[in-house]
Amino acid sequence: MAVLEVVIAPLGTGSTSISPYVADVHKVLKETSGIKYQLTPMGTIIEGEPDVLFPLLQRLHEVPFARGAQRSMTIIRIDDRRDKELTMEGKLKSVEEKLALASS
Repeated sequence: MAVLEVVIAPLGTGSTSISPYVADVHKVLKETSGIKYQLTPMGTIIEGEPDVLFPLLQRLHEVPFARGAQRSMTIIRIDDRRDKELTMEGKLKSVEEKLALASS
């Protein structure tokens, strides 16, 4: 299982707003089985198997072009851990546990 963060930014659209593009990206995510995802104010976190995530990233990168954008910049960060199960919830829980220990 891998956890990745993706930011897809259409460029040269004539508007500074990207929320319509983000909404279209999330429509694709909603239709994709085998993943979990979470919208954040600065990107989207996706959890799934790499063989599902990598083709999905290509589909997501194409979303701005389907809306008429002439340029799209996609930024990806991937955390792919092989020694134990990796989940979005697990990553948060690990930090929260350490914060609780530090404040006691």
